[in-house]
Amino acid sequence: MPKKNPPPSDQPELPLTSGPASAPASTPAVPAASAPRPVVTDAGPDAAPAMLEVATVPEKNSPDAPLVKHYRSWFLEYASYVILDRAVPHIDDGLKPVQRRILHTLWDMDDGRFHKVANVVGRAMSLHPHGDASIGAALVGIGQRAFLIEPQGNFGNTLTGDDAAAPRYIEARLTAFAKDVLFNPKTTVWQLSYDGRAQEPVSLPAKFPIVLLEGAEGIAVGLATKILPHNFNDLCRAAINHLQGKTFRIYPDFPTGGIADFAEYNDGERGGKVKVRAQIEVRSKYLLAITELPYGATTESLIESILAANAKGKIKIKHVDDNTADAVEILVHLPAGADAEKIIQQLYVFTNCQLALSPAACVIQDDRPQFLGVREILRRSVDKTKTLLQRELEIRLGELEQQWHWDSLERIFIEERIYRRIEKSKTWEEVIGEIREGLKPFLKQLRREVTDEDITRLTEIRIKRISAFNRFQADEAMKKTEAEMKEVKHHLKHLTEHAVKWFETLQEKYGKGHKRRTTYDEIEQINAASVVSVNQRLYVNREEGFIGLNWRQHEFVRECSVLDSVLCLMGDGSLKVTRVADKVFMGRDIIHCAIIPADGDKNFYTMVYQDGASGKAFAKRFQIGGLSRDKLYPLVPSEGSKVIYLDVSATEKTMPKQLHVSLDGRGGARVRELDFDLRAVPVSGRGAKGLTITKWVVKAVKRVDAK
Repeated sequence: MPKKNPPPSDQPELPLTSGPASAPASTPAVPAASAPRPVVTDAGPDAAPAMLEVATVPEKNSPDAPLVKHYRSWFLEYASYVILDRAVPHIDDGLKPVQRRILHTLWDMDDGRFHKVANVVGRAMSLHPHGDASIGAALVGIGQRAFLIEPQGNFGNTLTGDDAAAPRYIEARLTAFAKDVLFNPKTTVWQLSYDGRAQEPVSLPAKFPIVLLEGAEGIAVGLATKILPHNFNDLCRAAINHLQGKTFRIYPDFPTGGIADFAEYNDGERGGKVKVRAQIEVRSKYLLAITELPYGATTESLIESILAANAKGKIKIKHVDDNTADAVEILVHLPAGADAEKIIQQLYVFTNCQLALSPAACVIQDDRPQFLGVREILRRSVDKTKTLLQRELEIRLGELEQQWHWDSLERIFIEERIYRRIEKSKTWEEVIGEIREGLKPFLKQLRREVTDEDITRLTEIRIKRISAFNRFQADEAMKKTEAEMKEVKHHLKHLTEHAVKWFETLQEKYGKGHKRRTTYDEIEQINAASVVSVNQRLYVNREEGFIGLNWRQHEFVRECSVLDSVLCLMGDGSLKVTRVADKVFMGRDIIHCAIIPADGDKNFYTMVYQDGASGKAFAKRFQIGGLSRDKLYPLVPSEGSKVIYLDVSATEKTMPKQLHVSLDGRGGARVRELDFDLRAVPVSGRGAKGLTITKWVVKAVKRVDAK
């Protein structure tokens, strides 16, 4: 069997040697850092026994590396895919791809009855290649809002956060509103599904700003969108105002109700902020009732936040009852002696009874994500609706003109007995010719030319229809067609008025029962320190260096709140500040422990310390100044120093003015007792070194002037 030739190679073939392969002597040496590294590989089983092929392995990070082309644009492609096909809604219909495919599937399956959600999910999988879980979750989400999908069965509870039942137990169908505003095959642009087996819409021909009605939230690669839901009637009125050239404003309306502050809404663009609060009622002296939730919270998450705040001592309650069913009712029972108004303020500050939302309206337009304000989204959506209404009118006018033409031909064909001319015709061409000849005297009555298709249609009229032809009925049908044509032409001529009428009809038909649930008002900022309860007891373990709350076995410092900060000064001259907690290590040998007031520590400190580096004793007077929590601050210049005396005074006038210093006799000092005048020591910052008292070791220091 003849041997196959080895595959061609751009590299020269080298002779097989016992040592490493080397280039011919005439080949110039190439530095390893810049030249491809030759690797000797076997050319194959049929290659000549004395020859091997050299394959070139590009250097590291070379653009010619085998896998570079596969990874060069992978991130951009993946990011674009997530943005366009998963996370961000399209401005035309306000839907993400999975939502659009679910609604199209329901429209395709629609027979007026409910369909098992499991069946809908299965059908939608032929269009959406991401599994049943994402489809089912998206369908339940649309069904819970009930604008586009009518649910039947347990679809969960958005108030409590309860999940929906399994897809095999629940059913759904399109709402009448969805059928009116989302579907029209004549104006839909179609594309092939992911596997090419079916067609799906590029976007549904929506004639309403669905994205503002439903709201949208999604996280893509490098960007996120958060569009808050709006009220149906508000959107209708805003659309009408835009069509009429009037100014308008729209604010979100949350299905959970509550109170919202839209002062910083920023039209829903990035950088805006919305404060939302629960609605809290005072039922009695010791009973509060939460009847509306802030958007983004559920009764479960709200109750958990209340219990957590109570456990941390931020609020004081007895217990909480949840009576939520169709409406929210969370009962908060207060202990005896509690102030209901203050507890309400604490609930807003320390629990999920008040939340902050950060809108960022991002939509897909022209295959690109765009950040727009909600008013601009509404304008573009309404303009798109106007264009779709115009297109529908044009299509309808064409259909009516075609119907009028066919009705006129049929009437002439029957009344003038043109069908008798074809009785003796033997071929199809003769039939067509006879009918065309018979129509010639009446062509002026028509509005366009007669085509072969028109003549063919005349030949398909049954004898029964000819014999039962009623001229009066035919005239009435044509008058009805002409009247509708006149109406359509009028709408085309007055398109804006027609679009206004469209939104007015929608509001009249579907706006009942959709009152605003969210009231908007200015929400004042509550100072947490002013409403927190002083219901904790601070203790200190000076020896081991710990502070904590409610340690009865250690030294009591004072009453405090969980928001207070505690300051500790240690015997080595270090200082630390931290938030009050159950147990915190501050540093060993705590000589001073105090709560820092809300307006800062304004005390005056007098300190005598023995410097670890020089051995001298120094005196300093200072104020603490600004501090950061959980950071160690040295008040002495060197390690190994020791604080001998510390005085804390509320004012400069009450600071000590003279100290009596006792020296250690073992140090060799001749004078063992001396008085030091502190008036020579200026009040400085905490980092000051101070003035020298003595070079000898100090045994004790005491204040000798009267306070």
